[in-house]
Amino acid sequence: MNKQAPIKEKESVVIKFVGDSGDGMQLAGTLFSDTSAVLGNDLFTFPDYPAEIRAPHNTLAGVSGFQVQIGSEKIFSSGDLCDVLVVMNPASLKTNIKWVRPGGTIIIDGDSFNEKALGKSGYQTNPLTDGSLDVYKVIQAPITTVTRDSLADMNISARAADRSRNMFALGIVTFLFSQGLETTYKFLESKFADKPDILEINKVVLTAGHNFADTIEAVDSAFKVPEAKLKKGRYRNISGNVATAWGLIAAAERSGRPLFLGSYPITPATEILMEITKNKNLGIKVFQAEDEIAGICSAIGASYTGSLAVTTTSGPGLSLKSEAIGLAVITELPLVIVNVQRAGPSTGMPTKSEQSDLLQALWGRNGECPVIVMAASTPASCFYFAYEAAKISIEHMTPVILLTDGYLGNGSELFRIPRVSDLPEIIPPLAKANDENYKPYKRDPETLVRQWALPGTEGLRHRVGGLEKTDIHGVVSTDPLNHQMMVQIREAKVKKVADRIPLQKIEGENSGDLLVVSWGGTEGSIRTAIREMQKKGKKIGHAHFNHIMPLPKNTIEILSSYRKVVVCELNNGQFAKYLRSEIPEIKYLQYNKIQGLPFFTGELIEIFNQLIENQQS
Repeated sequence: MNKQAPIKEKESVVIKFVGDSGDGMQLAGTLFSDTSAVLGNDLFTFPDYPAEIRAPHNTLAGVSGFQVQIGSEKIFSSGDLCDVLVVMNPASLKTNIKWVRPGGTIIIDGDSFNEKALGKSGYQTNPLTDGSLDVYKVIQAPITTVTRDSLADMNISARAADRSRNMFALGIVTFLFSQGLETTYKFLESKFADKPDILEINKVVLTAGHNFADTIEAVDSAFKVPEAKLKKGRYRNISGNVATAWGLIAAAERSGRPLFLGSYPITPATEILMEITKNKNLGIKVFQAEDEIAGICSAIGASYTGSLAVTTTSGPGLSLKSEAIGLAVITELPLVIVNVQRAGPSTGMPTKSEQSDLLQALWGRNGECPVIVMAASTPASCFYFAYEAAKISIEHMTPVILLTDGYLGNGSELFRIPRVSDLPEIIPPLAKANDENYKPYKRDPETLVRQWALPGTEGLRHRVGGLEKTDIHGVVSTDPLNHQMMVQIREAKVKKVADRIPLQKIEGENSGDLLVVSWGGTEGSIRTAIREMQKKGKKIGHAHFNHIMPLPKNTIEILSSYRKVVVCELNNGQFAKYLRSEIPEIKYLQYNKIQGLPFFTGELIEIFNQLIENQQS
């Protein structure tokens, strides 16, 4: 590099690593993100996995990506268009060139752009020479060749050397963003502590990439993202799935109830099962079941015996769990069901994110079967909403469905680790031994919650099950009037939770031209768009819902305070349908996206401006 080239400070940048599914883009992106976090930047990541398993090499279907936005201010999303795109083969360029800003930097492994790879990617001409990339700053590096050369003294095969090309690309990026190598070395040493040969290979190639960028004239400037001003505390970069697992573990400790997880692996929820399994030393019991039905039924059994019971899944698995959810509802047992949503229907696009399971969560069961439904909104917030879901489920003796999604579960952001002792208290409604007044369906008059009688406790013999029971006494009953009363009590108990959840908040104007309504994992993109518009004087507000069934008690008041209400969601309008059924007096507009992709800030700003201009004209 030209030694006198300036280092440019930037408030935020978006970087994306793309390559074949075996090129290690997830590792390179994760290492860059973790290093950025240690160096003081805020961040938000978006891993983008291919939907096909072992797609043919150098094909469009096999492209894997990892996008991260780092910044010196609070970052709410993984960003829109990339400032820097790292490309390992032609297929990766073909599928991702549309996501690069004009004038952005593209780092390319020129060695991979051979005739065969170009043909498999659908290129008629070589984009490195046909002028199609002239609007970008292209750093064409012989990554494969130099990677092999850097390892020539280690006596390894070319194929083995090529597996570390991602580290060479990462070395270029660390140089480009003025990051030293010591922090990344430490992460590699931790990851490959038991594989010293692999550790040495990765460190050698990472260093080679950094040195290469330092010597070529193509890199004529570097960037620096200043440290973010974060609240004092202990932080880590955490994915939504890991945060969910930690929230459930914290709830078990705070409630004094042992944690039981009964689950079946399914993309993209499996990491919750894996993370909880890592912590079995805390007294946690994990059962990896043979199918989804066995997973939830084992959890219901554990709940009956006094455990904080959890089952995790994604959309197709939630369908299979439906009958058992009804069993938990009629027995009035606490149960947390985590649904990490993905694109459907059926198998759909299993590695792509969507908000398409809301109506299933609300009503996808036989009979009158109400459950509490909540949704997390950021990777870090998965911790707090998992904790709250457990608290509400235990204290109200009813199942809670917590909706996250693939974008949150696989994505990550900085998480300020709280003290468990500072979290809200969880008080299980446990029946006391030898209570002469105990009856299985005798209820608290305020909350309608029945007591939790643990089997084997002296004097608390009782019966629950899938057949309808009489109120108070719990005797099997087919009496029509009793059935209607029990159905109405179970629904009223869920609705009374509205007295215990926070009122809905507004980001921005409390009244005005436009209210944007959203829920779940879309919060970051929409909040970024709202703030950009507010800087330009637009009277716009944002109501992002985390509590869905029941809705916050002030929902109708908020929705009535704006001239227009637009509901934005990554489905075909499910939350809008629900709001129309609950609060029909409001006229709801919709903006829907169903592409397996998050909202982009730019598209939202364009839509919101159109709605405001149409209102004013």
